[in-house]
Amino acid sequence: MNLVTLAGGHFRRNALSTTLNLLLLAFGVATVALIMLLGHQLDQRLQRDAENIDLVVGAKGSPLQIILSSIFHVDVPTGNISMTDARWVEEHPLVAGVIPLALGDSYQGLRIVGTNSRYLDHYDAQFAAGDIWPDNHGAVLGAEAARQTGLGIGDGFHGVHGITSQQAGAGFVHADHTYRVSGILEPTGSVLDRLILVSVESVWEVHDADGHWSRTGTDTPAERYLTALLVQYRSPLAAAMLPRLINSRDALQAASPAYETARLMQLVGVGTRTLQMVGWLLIGLAALGVFAVLYNAMRERQYDLAMMRVLGATRKRAVAQVLAEALGLATIGALLGLLLAHVGAELLAGLVSQAEAFRITGRLFLPQELLLMAAAWLLALGAALLPAWRVYRTDVADVLQRGAR
Repeated sequence: MNLVTLAGGHFRRNALSTTLNLLLLAFGVATVALIMLLGHQLDQRLQRDAENIDLVVGAKGSPLQIILSSIFHVDVPTGNISMTDARWVEEHPLVAGVIPLALGDSYQGLRIVGTNSRYLDHYDAQFAAGDIWPDNHGAVLGAEAARQTGLGIGDGFHGVHGITSQQAGAGFVHADHTYRVSGILEPTGSVLDRLILVSVESVWEVHDADGHWSRTGTDTPAERYLTALLVQYRSPLAAAMLPRLINSRDALQAASPAYETARLMQLVGVGTRTLQMVGWLLIGLAALGVFAVLYNAMRERQYDLAMMRVLGATRKRAVAQVLAEALGLATIGALLGLLLAHVGAELLAGLVSQAEAFRITGRLFLPQELLLMAAAWLLALGAALLPAWRVYRTDVADVLQRGAR
């Protein structure tokens, strides 16, 4: 019989302990692999959304909140900035380009973002149907926004005041201003997929009647306002000078996407590192379980192993049998764990699909998963060293003599 057949027979004879150790190893591998999958996809999405945006300028407040609300669209803005301040930023010699954002409304939980064509160009957006808005009543839907709302080219809808349904005043419908879908975008793999894009002027037009864009609350605002500006630097010197100049103005706050995203990942990383430690702990416990199974099996099967030696098996063959059983447990447990991780990612994607903060998929294989498999093998081999050494040192004559008594 070959090594695989003998190992399979041993696993069947010790089905309960083998199953428990397999599950322990599988859950450990699954925990670590799932964290790796989610962390990788979150990091890729954050990098994609913040790509080539050097600075975000918003109203005075939390820089992280400005980044979350203006780049990732998962928080409320810190306020509005005046067009006077916006023009000062845009015309500054250290600034190469600016993309304006005007927020405040939503439709079916999806944000309506007032901007210009540079926002689409920034993410290399392509139209699946239609074209950019022709006037202040046109709207362009991201791929996910179109799927979620069911709207098609030419369909009309009314924006709702408020960015989230929980926000105060979110029930106020702008019934006097009808948007019509002029274009639908191809999937971009960015935040653009879940946004409804309109012109900045249309946002001003919608809110002129209720005075939401006037700090005085009058029917006719004295000055137009924007929510944020996405800025690109003209030179490396701007990174050192421009944020300080912007923060020196009373109403403006500069936020660095690179710095705030790194800080966000650091905050998230505390939890992920804890979960990874739990996963590695489970894998370590599984390795101890493998050791216990193999050690006890070696004691129980001393006579069988001695008979193998008598029938012509070498010491190396007997040691290889122990190592094969360890590697078999590790391979099955690790593969089961990776399968659980990918299935878990798909299930999680279904649970959070409504939020759409970022797309999750289990149909992604990371090279690091091979390292996880290798780590399981190394731990199993480590656990098998002592039992294998005891097998190698077994005195065949003594075992057979004791077995005959």
